[in-house]
Amino acid sequence: MDIKSKIILISGPTASGKSNFAIKVAKKVNGEIINADSMQVYKELRVLTARPLKKDYQKIPHHLYGFYSVKKNFSSGMWLKLAIKKIKEIKRRGNIPILVGGTGLYFKALTEGLVKIPKILMSDREKVRKLQKKLGQDIFYNKLIKLDPLIKKKINKNDIQRSIRAYEVKLFTKKSIINWYKDTKSFFKKEEFLKLYIEVPKIELNKRILNRSKEMIKDGAIKEVKRYLKINSTKKNSTNKIIGVSEIMELIKKNITSDQAIELMSIKTRQYAKRQRTWSRKFMHDWQVASFKRL
Repeated sequence: MDIKSKIILISGPTASGKSNFAIKVAKKVNGEIINADSMQVYKELRVLTARPLKKDYQKIPHHLYGFYSVKKNFSSGMWLKLAIKKIKEIKRRGNIPILVGGTGLYFKALTEGLVKIPKILMSDREKVRKLQKKLGQDIFYNKLIKLDPLIKKKINKNDIQRSIRAYEVKLFTKKSIINWYKDTKSFFKKEEFLKLYIEVPKIELNKRILNRSKEMIKDGAIKEVKRYLKINSTKKNSTNKIIGVSEIMELIKKNITSDQAIELMSIKTRQYAKRQRTWSRKFMHDWQVASFKRL
């Protein structure tokens, strides 16, 4: 395998050691690291998003970390555009791009392309939601099949959210969501990617998650959240969902103790790791598993 022609992708559940593994790989292959984590783009939340440290940046070039403000939401489309640009720049320098992170949607967009469905007005989307609620899922699904027969074998009858999405796409774009996905292609060729997935035993991962939650409190997460609360402009901002923000807010208000905050953060992180593993089983069949013993 000609490693110099590859784009290396490193994924895995949170706290699995992806960042350290990426640095080890980068040192061996003359690589540069690109962030593929949706929350590590925000400059004001270094501790809570477990962003790599400055000492890591000095060892290996890092890109797309901590450059965007929490005052604005960041989309997968924005990330993809920037990631493609960085990959091309790194390749021109004769180095190897290494993308690392736990945001499965980013990797899916990079390897398969991002679906460019035209924007549908919220008022129109709300009409479809109300229709589904009024009819019930069984009748609504049968109505959907008549509207868009292509989805019959693609969307489960009990999948309410995907059914609603398929209905609104067909109704307002006049084109099946299946065809929108078929017309989507990656900027890069399939064989250009070397995909590595880090698998860590559940007991070991839970231990790491607990230790990291403790370290976050020690490393300044409370001060970080206090600063964040001063500049955050809206309750609808996606950064409010970052694990630790709401827990530390309660700690600041003295509604919970430090130990309770750590426990709640650990529970939420374990739940998030479980969702990441579920995503990987569904969408990452062709990824090579890297043993945690190598980390």
